[in-house]
Amino acid sequence: MGAGRLLVLWLALCAAAAAAAQRANRRPRAVSVGALFTYESTIGRAARLAIELAVDDVNADPTVLAGTTLNLISQDTNCSGFLGTIESLLLMEKNVVAVIGPQSSGIGHVISHVVNELHVPLLSFAATDPTLSASEYPYFLRSTISDYFQMHAVASIIDYFQWKEVTAIFVDDDYGRGGVSVLGDALGAKRARISHKAAIPPNSDTDLINDVLFRANMMESRVFVVHVNPDAGMRIFAIANKLQMMGTGYVWIVTDWLAAVLDSSGPGDPKAMSYIQGLIVLRQHTPDSDSKRKFVANWNNAANNRSIASGMNSYGFYAYDSVWVVARAINEYLNSGQQITFSADPRLHNSNGSSLRLSKLKIFDGGDQLLQQLLLTNMTGLTGLVQFNADRNLVRPAYDILNVGGTGSRLIGYWSNYSGLSVSAPEILYRKPPNTSTSAQQLHSVVWPGDTTTKPRGWVFPNNGQPLRVGVPNKPSFRELVSVGKGLDNVTGYSVDIFNAAIKLLPYPVPCQFITIGDGSKNPNYDDIISRIATNALDAAVGDFAIVRNRTKIAEFTQPYIEAGLVIVAPVRKANSNAWAFFKPFTLEMWCVTGTLFIFVGVVVWILEHRTNEEFRGSPRRQILTIFWFSFSTMFFAHRENTVSALGRFVLIIWLFVVLIINSSYTASLTSILTVQQLATGITGLDNLVASALPIGYPAGKFVRNYLIDELNIPESRLVPLSTVEEYANALNRGPKDGGVAAVVDEMPCVEIFLSTHCNFRIVGQEFTKEGWGLHSREILPLLQTYQPPSFNFQRVASSREFTTSGSQIRPAAMMTVGWEQSGLASEASGAFSCCVL
Repeated sequence: MGAGRLLVLWLALCAAAAAAAQRANRRPRAVSVGALFTYESTIGRAARLAIELAVDDVNADPTVLAGTTLNLISQDTNCSGFLGTIESLLLMEKNVVAVIGPQSSGIGHVISHVVNELHVPLLSFAATDPTLSASEYPYFLRSTISDYFQMHAVASIIDYFQWKEVTAIFVDDDYGRGGVSVLGDALGAKRARISHKAAIPPNSDTDLINDVLFRANMMESRVFVVHVNPDAGMRIFAIANKLQMMGTGYVWIVTDWLAAVLDSSGPGDPKAMSYIQGLIVLRQHTPDSDSKRKFVANWNNAANNRSIASGMNSYGFYAYDSVWVVARAINEYLNSGQQITFSADPRLHNSNGSSLRLSKLKIFDGGDQLLQQLLLTNMTGLTGLVQFNADRNLVRPAYDILNVGGTGSRLIGYWSNYSGLSVSAPEILYRKPPNTSTSAQQLHSVVWPGDTTTKPRGWVFPNNGQPLRVGVPNKPSFRELVSVGKGLDNVTGYSVDIFNAAIKLLPYPVPCQFITIGDGSKNPNYDDIISRIATNALDAAVGDFAIVRNRTKIAEFTQPYIEAGLVIVAPVRKANSNAWAFFKPFTLEMWCVTGTLFIFVGVVVWILEHRTNEEFRGSPRRQILTIFWFSFSTMFFAHRENTVSALGRFVLIIWLFVVLIINSSYTASLTSILTVQQLATGITGLDNLVASALPIGYPAGKFVRNYLIDELNIPESRLVPLSTVEEYANALNRGPKDGGVAAVVDEMPCVEIFLSTHCNFRIVGQEFTKEGWGLHSREILPLLQTYQPPSFNFQRVASSREFTTSGSQIRPAAMMTVGWEQSGLASEASGAFSCCVL
């Protein structure tokens, strides 16, 4: 029995050994991998040598591709989309199982269609265009950081320094347009925007670049984001320097292409470096490690041996890691028993007379399986953790933020999608919980262009000679706030005075042109006016504009300068006094009940007292008179009969307490009837108004209508729009029965003006919102935020211009808790008045 078992075990081991030997014999001796990039380019010179060193390291490592040699086939794309496409097709004829590259996003779009057809994974170390997505190109993987994250890093920097408008200078191709599109979305999420897009066509000459920069310099923004190709990008700064755009007041934020140029060139040309002093530059973050330092030393030695003049840059690190990712994936693919085989594509045919034979392009049969192995990559390379997420991007994108100065640059911070801006390295922050709050965002100090550490304000008045276009509502009501007279410049009113006073506090003149909105016969729609600011039809809007939630999504506001909560106005009437007015405090039923109680208490006390108390005895007539006299004299606490029984005294005490309550209630009610005005409709406050079915008036064109419908759930059929003070009064006087309204809901300042001339109405209940008035502008907010001396307080400006109309004073926002030095209003405010800024 034991000998049989040993025989079976020996046969199993032999079979396993034979199977292993057979699998080893099936492994190919060599596997071809393609590489696409431009040899003579900033990125290509670093990547070419890095890829060759990576292939040597892979072939020298016995733990990877055991017995199989990784064969590299490179093609030069020559910085040309057309030639790059041809070279990529020639590369595909050589039966490569994967392609590393290309470095150009434009070529990446074209070749991605080819690899999709041939099932060959494409691993790019430099194509950063975010529109190169896995959903459209399933065989495309990005082994570098997508510009989607880089543009969010740029937006975080702009938001950190509180700039609201930028000019985007970009190369007009897939790479440039894709990046700027993402930048616009990222800035919009932070309430900023791209005010001008300066597109530079590829291979532009100096004159064309000069014209593009000159037009950009005519705009108001002085924050420039430059997203171009590295090989021609430095010309932009040379031309900008000639246009005097590199001095004090300018901000230049440059994407990672400039870091690649600076890292590759080593100590730069002093003249060229003088053009770029004070720039903020992004660079892909690669953590420091022993393997990275060893690789850089090997790369430098190899570069010296081959007389390569340029230096290493971050794209070279990603190219090196890409080779290792492909090698490990091929190794896992072969270990699973798969074979390297190709088959003809029936949809391709020969192209006679051409050096490009489409019939030579074959489908890689194991492309899907190799792609899955690539997606499962989880290794630590020179660039840190190499792992792909569901979108086939690296899982931990991060950037170094550099400040160019002197003959080089200094590190001022980091950005990562894990924690935003920080002065600590991302690999340190990964060990802590993520914190992207505003208070946690930090950068070291920056030396700006012009050799200054003072943060530039980021804008100037444009040189196109256009004044600020300030929209004002032309309405028939409450002209004390905004009044439009004859002529374009004849715009007055309290809100206009506040706007003019704030503008005069600036240290430079601000030309303004008032543009009236509306025909003056009815109120214009205030939301439409704010929408004109959002669409750049207006630069500002001044008037009684409310800060409501839907408006804060498209505009920003200054701080409120007047308290302006919503209140309810209702008509009142005076009671006519007459000789019988003393009967009115109680109803008939109450009078009957009170009289009955007096008689009842008198009888009860007589029953309890007449047997033992001589004062309650006598003839029947005397006892009846005693009962009535005793009970009614207790109303004035003037009863002369004494109670001697315990029960009698107990009843009397309780009765005297009831009499006290009756007397007090009667006196208070009678006083109110004779002295206080009474509400004509019975509306006493917000709850009472909402619960009723009575019609409600509101100011036409304002946010009040939407507030009543959306927040208080009042049916629209109950709402009546009113435009003038006279319409307010007529509707309230007619009342609900005669086609009028029961009450009007409006802001407190408008109501105070209305009540100053209409005394037969009054405010009922309490203010049910707490807001204020202010100013709207796409231009004014950055103006006022830039110049904030200690004496500048927006409420103080309003206080100096308070006015009184017929005894009603418009109250400045003295009770508001925010000062101009504090932050702006929260977006949840549901009705403050202000000046709106995009």
